[in-house]
Amino acid sequence: MTQNSPPLVLPPSLSRTVAALPDKDRNRLDDTITRLHTVNGRLWDTEDRVRGALLSAAQVADCKREIDQLNAERNLLAERADEVLGSLADAGRADVPLHTETLASVLDRLSVLTLRIWHSERAAARDELARRRVPALHGQREELCAALDALVSDVVAGRRRLPVPARFKLYGRDDAAPAEIKPSRRLRRVLAFGGLSECGKSTSAEFVQRTCGAQRFKIGFLLRQAAHREGLADSYALSPRRQAELLLGELNRFADAHIDTELFTIESVHDDASIAELKRLMGDALQIVYLDASFAVRVERSGTPAQAVAAKDEIKMSRGAHQVAALADHVIDNTGSIAALRARLRRIAAPPASTALRAATPYGLGLPAAVASATADFTDAVRAYGPGVRLAALTGSPGEGSWIAGWSDLDLLVIAEHEAIGRVHEALEQYRTALGGAASLGPTLVTPGELTARRLTPRLAFVLHQLQQGSPVLHAAPSLELPTISRGELAFAAVRELPQVILTMRRLRADAGPTALRQLYKHLVLACRLLLREHNQWESGPDRILAAASRMPGLTALATPSLAEISSAWRDGEAELVLKPVTVAVNQLLTWYAAQLAA
Repeated sequence: MTQNSPPLVLPPSLSRTVAALPDKDRNRLDDTITRLHTVNGRLWDTEDRVRGALLSAAQVADCKREIDQLNAERNLLAERADEVLGSLADAGRADVPLHTETLASVLDRLSVLTLRIWHSERAAARDELARRRVPALHGQREELCAALDALVSDVVAGRRRLPVPARFKLYGRDDAAPAEIKPSRRLRRVLAFGGLSECGKSTSAEFVQRTCGAQRFKIGFLLRQAAHREGLADSYALSPRRQAELLLGELNRFADAHIDTELFTIESVHDDASIAELKRLMGDALQIVYLDASFAVRVERSGTPAQAVAAKDEIKMSRGAHQVAALADHVIDNTGSIAALRARLRRIAAPPASTALRAATPYGLGLPAAVASATADFTDAVRAYGPGVRLAALTGSPGEGSWIAGWSDLDLLVIAEHEAIGRVHEALEQYRTALGGAASLGPTLVTPGELTARRLTPRLAFVLHQLQQGSPVLHAAPSLELPTISRGELAFAAVRELPQVILTMRRLRADAGPTALRQLYKHLVLACRLLLREHNQWESGPDRILAAASRMPGLTALATPSLAEISSAWRDGEAELVLKPVTVAVNQLLTWYAAQLAA
């Protein structure tokens, strides 16, 4: 309905009959009739506008287009209502009398009559003719309601048949039925930010753009683009449905032209009616995010007088911006910390998903018997803690099947609720004791909230990606949800991680004695692995990684001994035998890397 317009009240017999429908049909009918009545109210307002004030030729054309659009929508909604209402009819005999119109057509007339009464009552105070018409209009409504109830009874009892409900209205279209615009298959996900002044809409959209690679749009910009494309003088004067179609059309065009863009944001949602229509068009592909904060907090954040914020609020509320909260998929209380806001935004922008993980026993990872036994005891201990511990996995070389005793670490990932971390510490102490000197344990402890908020180091992102690609886990809770990590994200993570790896490698090179061999070699392999990711090459295993890196443009081949030779020399206390070729390879890589960034 338009603002302050009257509700449509169904006659009693029809109300009782509709109430007996299945929930799905009743809800669909309620929504359709409400929207039909709303469209009729907007049609009335638009026709008043085109007849009343002095308008330019372009504005009159806009109004005419809007009237055509609303009439097309009105007929579409009536047909949808008849799809449900038609189920009320008894199959009956084919020779029973045929009524002249459908039930939805009568409801449509009742809607228009309700609006006529309301407008006449408003005009009665200043218009004597309108005042005299009001009683007659109420009489017409009573007669129409009685006739509609009688028709419903006849239809349900099989004493009347209803005509085919299709209307086949064109309203300026070349086809025989109005085509409803649909989201492009490339328009995967859109976040629409709403809220009152200074609530954090722009800040939130900017964060999603920066961290998630979203394409950011202002709704006003999209509507202006659409108006220019369609030859409209004022897109804001159009119906909410038409505005929603224009917005979707522009989003579709951009998505089709930029197929790699997977996330869009639009701001600011300026009224509840148009965003509700856009939600109907897009479904769950559109996620409406309403940011809420108290007036005092918003004034403090704005740095402007309270009167200025209140004035902005008044304008937004006049358009229904505050009512967007009732439509929102997500309402965020933005009075807390920035960390809490950003965590919520990351979960909305990139929702975690249940992941099918491959479980394996420690004895299937190629570990020595003592190490496998200690690992099995640790797994049993954390599994006994219940849902507080969500996942335990050995990462890196055990998952790749290349763990080497006396050389490789046991890199352990544990995902646990913060409240369970203390018990995990106890299990880790027992694990270390059981390992003795058989292996060095390197645990990483992280909470599920940190993961779903994507507070991830590049190394942790790579580990999650490996688990999703099939690396085995020791234990995983059935309901575990993890962020999905793409190769593209890992390539960007490599750009962030590589500088620290290079700096560490230079520090290790400055003290390149035999004791530094292991760390120097591992950083050489890691640096090459990160460089390969930037080139979209995904090798595993140190020997394969170094061989692939040797083929990068301009880099002299890295002639290092094999991992087996290096690890054997390290275990046998003969690190100096392989230190020189490793040091030479490190020098080559550092020289090449410096040259790449000097231009």
